[in-house]
Amino acid sequence: MSLLTTLRLIGPAACAFVVLGGGWGIFAASVPDLKGAIGAGDGDFGLAVLCSSSGLLAAMWLAPQSDRRLGAMAVPVTATLFACALLLPAMADRVTHFALAMIPVGLCSGLLDVSMNARVSEAEARAGRPLMNLAHALYSLSYAVAAVATGWAREADWPPVALFAILLALVLVGVRRMVVPVAPVPDAANATRQGFPVLLVTLAGATVLFGFMAENAVEGWSALHLERTLGGGAAEGALGPAMLGLTMGVGRVAGQVFSERFATHKVLTAGALVAAAGIAAAAAAPGLAVAYAGFAVFGLGVSVVVPLALAMVGAEVSPAHRTRAISRTAVVGFFGIVFGPPLMGGVSEVAGLRAAFGAQVLLLLAVPLCLVAFRRAAARRGAAHSSDGNPA
Repeated sequence: MSLLTTLRLIGPAACAFVVLGGGWGIFAASVPDLKGAIGAGDGDFGLAVLCSSSGLLAAMWLAPQSDRRLGAMAVPVTATLFACALLLPAMADRVTHFALAMIPVGLCSGLLDVSMNARVSEAEARAGRPLMNLAHALYSLSYAVAAVATGWAREADWPPVALFAILLALVLVGVRRMVVPVAPVPDAANATRQGFPVLLVTLAGATVLFGFMAENAVEGWSALHLERTLGGGAAEGALGPAMLGLTMGVGRVAGQVFSERFATHKVLTAGALVAAAGIAAAAAAPGLAVAYAGFAVFGLGVSVVVPLALAMVGAEVSPAHRTRAISRTAVVGFFGIVFGPPLMGGVSEVAGLRAAFGAQVLLLLAVPLCLVAFRRAAARRGAAHSSDGNPA
């Protein structure tokens, strides 16, 4: 299947991935300015960003109901709310204000995340082909473009609030393109007999958790590592998150190709090991060039972890459970965002950013173990339902 055909199958949900990636790309490259505006240290800033995680976790529980009630308008409404919410932390002038402003950012980001991933999972079920990697590639590429543009804007002394205002204007212009019909649910009764796959969701969620913790570490702290630890300037610091976004985009396009040729668990295992090697190199880098290379390798590897974990759980559950399963997988996974900022901030406060990045290597090495457990649980579930006369 060509990439253009795959993109057509994703449909209007593709625009939502661009909005989410662009918003967080601007945020990540603006971290030094946002942090300086509120006068926060590493630990305080990590705890302030943690407040977005409370909004994200609330969104994961609310998303199935929100998605069902909004229907075809779920993606455009939540995308607009996300773009509006990003203006709040950009206007904060103290730590407490910033922390409070991050709550609606996390809430709106989480609602959009679940809705757009549910639409892509439904498209995968209709097409009978993997689509999730390409959808997430759009997120990463838009993240990279936004991060680079933000670096240039910072060099020209543009404030973050102006960049978020531009994003909101673009969302309002393209909001009609994000209307996505919701797939009907044909087998609610059979889904009730099967029961909700708690173990599968937990294991897939753990995979997403480790992936998100590593992604969050590089997204939120790579600019500081490049500027403070290695002496780079604002534009050089912005290349850290930009490099991540660009290589994750490339990795997800490649992952789309590989996932059509190799088993999902093999692509995921290889990605996690490559990511671990890359972040280890970035943590120990003696200069900017090695750090860029490390972040690039990390991005290529980690790019497939989250989308393929979501695709795995979406493929293993019935259509009636799909949106709820994706949202609950995200609940477990987004604990990586809950624990990520304070872990990075705390370790950095005590041992420096090099050690904080190094701690992510151990988390990525746990991904293959989660995949082994997931495959065994899926096989047991399929065998049990086959013996009961129900489809697995």
